Amino acid sequence: MRWLSLYARSRQVPGTAAAVSLVTLLVWALVEPGPADPQTAALVLAAHVAAASVGLGGPDVTLERTAAIRWMRRRAAHVLVIGTVAGLALLSVRTVGVEVAPGAVVVRDSAGLVGLAALGAALFGAAFAWTLPTGWLALTVVVPTPGGTVGQVLKWMVFPPGTTTSAAVAWALFTTGTLVYLGLRLDQWGIAFSVAALWA
Repeated sequence: MRWLSLYARSRQVPGTAAAVSLVTLLVWALVEPGPADPQTAALVLAAHVAAASVGLGGPDVTLERTAAIRWMRRRAAHVLVIGTVAGLALLSVRTVGVEVAPGAVVVRDSAGLVGLAALGAALFGAAFAWTLPTGWLALTVVVPTPGGTVGQVLKWMVFPPGTTTSAAVAWALFTTGTLVYLGLRLDQWGIAFSVAALWA
């Protein structure tokens, strides 16, 4: 399992784990028990994902593009792990009586935010993967909520669980971001080849 240790170090996993733990401890210390607050949940999840997104690329761009290493499965797993850890870290504060948001909202928001981070890594590189989830969070916090479907699309992070449109946006962002990340970062044949190779 030496490769796993090397992979974790190259993806700055120790620093990410420290950052996620610190944010979770701050939530535990500062958020008072009470009604769920989806905006706080979105803020915390965006912080978790942004901290972890730097690991969506390694320091050696040439090595990243080599076909000799099966990067696809590692990258797909990495995206899933980031989303899972971000959500579980937030849900862990339930053990001390603080419920920042319902579990369904945490799952939805984690998926959408990690999809945005993956898309950011593909478009701008891992160093700037945080820009898309952070930017959409800023839009959510600053812009007044429009009515109807437009509001549910633009502010999908803060709508209650069971809001079909918001859930659809989050899962579409997760799927699109992950596929673009796998496709554009790995080969010249595009997303279709990437998906086929992932399951080969």
